[in-house]
Amino acid sequence: MIPTALRTAARTSGRQSVAAFHTTASLAADVSVEHGRGEWKTYGDITTYKPGHFQIKTYNKISPHGLARFPKENYEVKEGENAANAHAILLRSHKLQEDEVNLTVRAIARCGAGTNNVPVARMTELGIPVFNTPGANANAVKELVLAGMLLGSRRIVDGINHMYSLGEQGLARERVEKDKAMFGGRELKGKTLAVIGLGHIGAATARDAEALGMTVTGYDPGLSIENALKLPRSIALKDSINSCVGDADYISLNIPYIKGEGGTHGIIGNDVISGFKNGAVLLNFARGELVDSEAMKTHLDNNDGKYISDFPDDLLWNNANSVILPHLGASTAEAEDAAASMAADTIREFLESGTIRNSVNFPATSLPNRPENSIRLAVVTLNKPGMLAHISEAFANNDLNILQQINQSRGDVAYNVVDVDTSGHNVVDFKTVQEKITMLDGVLSSRVIYGVPGTGYAKNVGGDYFV
Repeated sequence: MIPTALRTAARTSGRQSVAAFHTTASLAADVSVEHGRGEWKTYGDITTYKPGHFQIKTYNKISPHGLARFPKENYEVKEGENAANAHAILLRSHKLQEDEVNLTVRAIARCGAGTNNVPVARMTELGIPVFNTPGANANAVKELVLAGMLLGSRRIVDGINHMYSLGEQGLARERVEKDKAMFGGRELKGKTLAVIGLGHIGAATARDAEALGMTVTGYDPGLSIENALKLPRSIALKDSINSCVGDADYISLNIPYIKGEGGTHGIIGNDVISGFKNGAVLLNFARGELVDSEAMKTHLDNNDGKYISDFPDDLLWNNANSVILPHLGASTAEAEDAAASMAADTIREFLESGTIRNSVNFPATSLPNRPENSIRLAVVTLNKPGMLAHISEAFANNDLNILQQINQSRGDVAYNVVDVDTSGHNVVDFKTVQEKITMLDGVLSSRVIYGVPGTGYAKNVGGDYFV
């Protein structure tokens, strides 16, 4: 962790700053050692660092099946503050704070689809990619959506509670046949399901609903080709939420929660809910904040409908027409194993080769394996004109030949991966050019990837060269 005094100074200046890190004098250090590790007291604890290993910091209980994806000969996994020099962070629901992100951290991965518990915008400013695991929990959530449709159709919960009461009175056998008429319901076959959001979970739900004999409509303005190919052929795609839900008996929400103007907070409000047909069941296994609880309560109090959700709701938790579950969507052993494994693989790909996939703030980037007699340099920059030219110029000025490269951008950030010929050059040449590139205006971080785990990382921290 960054010491308290340094964190305080960072907040005062509006950005992280470290005055004690090595600069040019460090360039002659052996390439196998991170040459900023001379001043342990300034940013970490030497007792938590194992040379030649990537250190992974974990929060929450991460599936051992996923953690096993990190080979012990190259990685060490430590919980929370025990990982004072972490190269990556792996977490589930822990609400990550900026001061928990060491200056040594190159990447963050959440074992799940949503990243609301990670300060993504701030991590982007710091040049740190944030990864998620789309699709890893899709089957688990889809199965709960299907269960939700049954809960909204057959008064199962009411029946269970009634039998519990009868059991307490010793009347269950006497009353069971007589009282079952109180809990009549309807079948799913022949009904219409509207799926709002056709990603991994939405597409899987649509396919299984069709298999159950349901008519399926869908809406997703950002539908990808990949997910479109997973949809049932009979699905009727609509051009708005309102047109999708108008004739639906069941409505499944499968969209992300996005704060701010133009976001999805309260997107299912009175204008949408007022268009529900009588008896419609709304299934919310996406995010509680997507639904306007006041509008939903008014609808439930005045119409024959149901609301099924696995998110807490202070207004609807005891409504007679609501079934509120704990957040169970991805709570299966299989989903936790799959999410942790995907997160670990994603982190490994990034640390070992610079590849980016499944990032919520960085562009997807992949370069073929680096050629023989070359090193790879990955550079994170602001997305502004001239950055690639400046990076290329730095190589040229040091007589370094670029063998292959890729430049991708997303929003305010750009990511460059460059393979450079090592013929006729020594370690000082590469450390010199790395410092020049890192200290360019607009560069956030750089990393030399040459096979020694945990080494080669550099950042411009408040004008100081941190390596």
